[in-house]
Amino acid sequence: MNKSLDWIEKDLNDLKENGLFKNIRTIESPIDAEITVDGKKVLNFCSNNYLGFANNETLKDQAKKAIDKYGVGPAAVRTISGTLDLHIKLESEIAKFKKVDAAILFQSGLCANLATIPVLVRPEDVIFSDELNHASIIDGCRLSKAKVVVYKHTDPKDLEEKIKENQDFERKLVITDGVFSMDGDIAPLDEIYKVCQKYDCMLMVDDAHGEGVLGESGRGIVDHFKLHGKVDAEVGTLSKAIGVIGGFVAGNKNVIEILRQKARPFLFSTSMTPADTQAVLGAITILEKSDKSVEKLWDNANYFKEGMKKLGFDIGKSQTPITPIMLGDVKLAVSFSKRLFEEGIFAVALGYPTVPMGKARIRVMISAVHEKKHLDIALKVFEKVGKELNVI
Repeated sequence: MNKSLDWIEKDLNDLKENGLFKNIRTIESPIDAEITVDGKKVLNFCSNNYLGFANNETLKDQAKKAIDKYGVGPAAVRTISGTLDLHIKLESEIAKFKKVDAAILFQSGLCANLATIPVLVRPEDVIFSDELNHASIIDGCRLSKAKVVVYKHTDPKDLEEKIKENQDFERKLVITDGVFSMDGDIAPLDEIYKVCQKYDCMLMVDDAHGEGVLGESGRGIVDHFKLHGKVDAEVGTLSKAIGVIGGFVAGNKNVIEILRQKARPFLFSTSMTPADTQAVLGAITILEKSDKSVEKLWDNANYFKEGMKKLGFDIGKSQTPITPIMLGDVKLAVSFSKRLFEEGIFAVALGYPTVPMGKARIRVMISAVHEKKHLDIALKVFEKVGKELNVI
């Protein structure tokens, strides 16, 4: 190896010694309640497949038909020759589903954040960002080169104080996650909106973990708080509850149009494939017809969380199906995850930098495809491993 790269081996060794090295497992089956991982059949408790759409038969069939009609890819950026009628239809359906003026598609939720923030603010502007916002929001803020002021987690009062201290900016943008992916808590978007109105701030929410989970038929946090038309930019992902891939921004028609004109991931990268686009259209149709999957998701989540609390586990302050099992020490979390896997439960340990130092955990992701028998098995295994490792 080139001597100029010697530092890499040292960094890798440091990660291993501190329990932060990520050993990535390989999945060999469709994403469902039961999956095959590294050749072993296990119960899946770490997927974002909230509604079970990732292996939905109807969506798979629609994706196959889209390939037959359109091929496997659009083969160009959308501003040249890569805009399919499917893309236009999906943007229209997302806007209707979210009850807003318009929507624009991106390659992922991460790309949607990287695209939007540098368009809404310039280097001479200011951003107010929740201290636990997603990494893609942090990176989007960096790309914008605007001043970034971090406010205390889910604290509208601190947000207001920070805005008062930074009023001499032409454009002010407040950004928050809707559902925070590591803790499962919900942003007080109604109170944040009031602060934004009072101080003439733009409001942007990343609802990656609220899509398909909160609101009527999974319409998300804006619907949950009845703030339709009041949030300037609502970022969403199509890879979690929707089960496919891609991202979007929904909101004010002028915001969406300026993104079409200036957002770099839209201008310089090919968009979603026909199969992906059609599958998402199918998922939205399912949600518009019935909220049974959403209801089952919440039933499962409440059942599991109550069971874990009775066993004595610390599940933090989750308000959603995201269930963190707080362990603190990252080496303990890694050992816990390894023992779970040996007992047939796939639930990954999360440590720094995904979560703050000293707050390592097992994050359990509940899905509508789980049956009560799956949840009961998981509770028994967690109890066994928890006692083994002196956690409960």
